[in-house]
Amino acid sequence: MGRPGTRPGIVLGMLLALAGCGRTGDTAVAKVDGASSAARIEAGRKLFARCAGCHEVGPNAGNIFGPQLNGVLGRKAGGVAGYAYSPALKASNLVWDEQNLNAFVRDSEQVIPGNKMRFMNFMSEQQAGEIVAFLATQGMPAAEGAPSAGQDGR
Repeated sequence: MGRPGTRPGIVLGMLLALAGCGRTGDTAVAKVDGASSAARIEAGRKLFARCAGCHEVGPNAGNIFGPQLNGVLGRKAGGVAGYAYSPALKASNLVWDEQNLNAFVRDSEQVIPGNKMRFMNFMSEQQAGEIVAFLATQGMPAAEGAPSAGQDGR
């Protein structure tokens, strides 16, 4: 198995270093239960369908019932121009990272009391993490002049 004299631990370490150690772009995407980042991102892409009624991602993403989510990680909560956020979200001084976005997806009211996001889909921590892993790949801002629909103050 392998070349004579090659130690599996060294090979594995080199492969992890070359693979980026579970990073996508500049945002770390942690592995959960040994699942690969690619599998988590794909699972998150599928789960994002639950969010797509209110949020958009991608080059033409706009604000609909919720703000567009391109580049959400590292962004100040309430920071998308042209979106009418709730006073609670604007006053939060929160900067989105993997941990607090995961918690917000699972229970937005606990993270920022008084915000207007209402997602009643009893999602597991793993599923929320998969959505965050997918969102980490959506780092480009929306195109200038992307359409903006009704804004309900999230």
